Amino acid sequence: MNNSRRNSVQSQSEQLGETLLSVSRVTKVVEGGRIFSFSVCVVVGNQAGSVGFAKGKASEVVGARAKASSNAKKNMIRVPMYQGRTIHHDVEGKSGSTKILLRRAYPGTGIIAGATARSVLSHLGISDIVAKSHGSSNVHTTVRAIFDALMKLNSPRDIASRRGKKVSELSVQPHKRIKVL
Repeated sequence: MNNSRRNSVQSQSEQLGETLLSVSRVTKVVEGGRIFSFSVCVVVGNQAGSVGFAKGKASEVVGARAKASSNAKKNMIRVPMYQGRTIHHDVEGKSGSTKILLRRAYPGTGIIAGATARSVLSHLGISDIVAKSHGSSNVHTTVRAIFDALMKLNSPRDIASRRGKKVSELSVQPHKRIKVL
């Protein structure tokens, strides 16, 4: 039984996709001169509703990427998806001076978003969504704003259980378009 459990963990980690979002060379000036290191930001996802991100810092890019990748795998979140292709409702996230608006979209729309948001949402497994970013375009704050928005998502099952009702008792409104600021 222990081997089967280990095999399932290995197969799960093999299914995870990883993208390097940014690499920065960091310089620390000390009395004896300069110390160089690298900082990277990585996003990891299984394209089935789980995604994570992390930053890593080391003296080499490979070491920083390995640290970030292992931390991203440890800190993955599960996101409820509508029909396995988009989100259940529109949501806004914020981090620092970056705001991001995630809007659900009709089938066939695709991922309409910037490069950073596109990477995160494609690793999540979302195929139809519109994302609009305001404020800073810094990769780190953009990713944190996206994760802030994703953490605010609720499925109808979650809402029904909080209200003590059945999903069929919830009044479902048709998809509404909202104005983007």
